Amino acid sequence: MSSDGTPQFVLPLVVRVEKDAPPTRTDALETAARAVPAILSDERSAGSGEWADAVRSWQDARIRKVVRRARGAEWRRATRLPGITVTGGTAEVRVFPPVPLDGWPKELSRLQVSGTELDDPAEPPVPPGGTAVLWLNRELAMSTGKEMAQVGHGAHLLWWAMEREDREAWRKAGFPLVVRSPRPEKWAELVGSGLPVVRDAGFTEVAPGSCTVVADFPTWA
Repeated sequence: MSSDGTPQFVLPLVVRVEKDAPPTRTDALETAARAVPAILSDERSAGSGEWADAVRSWQDARIRKVVRRARGAEWRRATRLPGITVTGGTAEVRVFPPVPLDGWPKELSRLQVSGTELDDPAEPPVPPGGTAVLWLNRELAMSTGKEMAQVGHGAHLLWWAMEREDREAWRKAGFPLVVRSPRPEKWAELVGSGLPVVRDAGFTEVAPGSCTVVADFPTWA
């Protein structure tokens, strides 16, 4: 409960991490980020849709997101719950409608939050022109799971900041985006640019107010 007695909601995301075939780090980050606008734009999240009340309650407060990991039977059980599975090149992420902070379904509450550490086989390429970029602060020490939640926040702020026409075009294209980490001098420029900035509440891993992600969209250039 919040200080005023209203329930607090959180958006659950589950990443599939099989022991013998884990996803690559950047692909997992990008897939988690795309999962956020996927659920925001789903017809079940709007109007009188079955998820609409939960989505409104969640967005009216802190847009908290928690990433858990699953494999094997855990993943199969998670996919039976209502939600959306978003796939990347190597990654699968399932996003679920928001749940009360203390009311997670048992199939999800038993999943691990900590220990989500993924790697990239090579340095990601320079971002292509004409796509959304979520710039991740490389100076902060965060687990991959924490980073996934942060880029999810970045995609959320990007969605809020877009004009209706840009949102629709982005949705039709499948929410193309990339996640990259700029050099320190570029990061300082981005934070002061007026673009949407994620400032973490400080519940886990980083200090309150830490700037974790800057969301950039080519229409604003």
